[in-house]
Amino acid sequence: MHNIENLENKMGNFFLENGSNKRDPAFFHSESGMSTPLPLPDVYTQPAHKYPGLDQSHASTGVIWATEQAVAKGYIPDDPSWANFGQGAPEVGTIPGCNEKPKSVETDIIEREYAPTAGLKELREAVANLYNHDYRKGMASQYTYENVCIVPGGRPGLIRIASILRDCYLAFFFPDYTAYAEMLSLFKNFAPIPVPLDDSDNYSVHLDIIQGELNRGVTALLTSNPRNPTGQSLRSADLKRLHDMCRKTCLLIMDEFYSRYDYDNGCDGSSVSSAQFVQDVNADPVLILDGLTKAFRLPGWRVCWILGPKQYINALSSAGSFLDGGTNAPFQRACIPMLDPTYVRTEMAALQKHFMMKRDYCIHRLEAMGFKFKFKPNSTFYIWLDLKLLPGKIRTALGFFQELLKERVIVVPGMFFDLNPLARRELHDSPMFHFVRISYGPDMATLKRGIDGIQRVVDRYRAGASILPQR
Repeated sequence: MHNIENLENKMGNFFLENGSNKRDPAFFHSESGMSTPLPLPDVYTQPAHKYPGLDQSHASTGVIWATEQAVAKGYIPDDPSWANFGQGAPEVGTIPGCNEKPKSVETDIIEREYAPTAGLKELREAVANLYNHDYRKGMASQYTYENVCIVPGGRPGLIRIASILRDCYLAFFFPDYTAYAEMLSLFKNFAPIPVPLDDSDNYSVHLDIIQGELNRGVTALLTSNPRNPTGQSLRSADLKRLHDMCRKTCLLIMDEFYSRYDYDNGCDGSSVSSAQFVQDVNADPVLILDGLTKAFRLPGWRVCWILGPKQYINALSSAGSFLDGGTNAPFQRACIPMLDPTYVRTEMAALQKHFMMKRDYCIHRLEAMGFKFKFKPNSTFYIWLDLKLLPGKIRTALGFFQELLKERVIVVPGMFFDLNPLARRELHDSPMFHFVRISYGPDMATLKRGIDGIQRVVDRYRAGASILPQR
């Protein structure tokens, strides 16, 4: 979303311009007086020459940016003194009731060869069978392996999709997944159309808004469902109506990586997917992204998939031949047994119970600190935290982020979810400037350590605010 150097310059300029009572000065109060939210050098030095051929305008995602800032403060991955609430990954250790993950992966001589760019046929069949079992029982139209493309991660999947689009308006909602912004700005074969959502109604995606976008010529729509970072989701009747609205004229690109983190059905292992509302798997223009990254807690394996009509899948397979070369063959083979529907249902029921317990712990602790929640997230493993009721500079995402780094806690500032691919909005104008995303993906010990760090920051600033002179 932002070039790193430009981001830091904007941060510095904003706080220098507004540190002298031009806005709410309490935002910027710290123990040592007025300060910027992150330490900035007095002078930025530019190299005397340009780097030949390098486009330096592309930025890191919000997660990478937050991690880089933490590394500058001494963060090392897996350091038990830190709590990383920024990384969008689930814990990968043992969870009560979940199946044990493989500790080794067997390979055959054939898997030393390149795998097909559409993926191993056996894995594609297993994915199709799982979706037919979970979402398409009794329907005449069923997925086959020809409706599945295996991709080496969610972002490579999105890039493959972006590469096959042509001359269309693509609508997307924000806040949403931070990596969308760079993808939307990189490709020139479609025009990105941002559609803002409002925190006054918990960032709900209203179907009349979508209808308005369709009326003005949008022919592709990208959204995460459930939504990262707010935990909202379209389901049942609304999701069906969305499909009915778009079936004839609009490609639906449904990022469903969090679809199995669903806490509204008694944690019975069930989930909601667009696959349930597709009438004809080869005619309805619907592409569904998911994989083993989130729900199966194997992000390092980089095995994901796209479901859709054969014609789209053929194009996605061809794109893989020049974009990423395909997915690791031994890991594809090892994934096949995990997609047995009985295995999946048992795994997901245990996953949902465990993560709902972690969600409830975090929200209980945060509410006790005075944070307010208009909506308790019923999906994903994220909390979209509103800072407006906090005192001093920790009312802003960057101020809160800086103070948490002092406590060895990492979060992601909300502005990174304000998808702004054409950079037409200044940093502090973002409606997400007073939000951060907290991930409760880590294990309980890390959650407790991180929430304790948040408690210390909030207590410290509330104590400081209570002794400020009244004006």
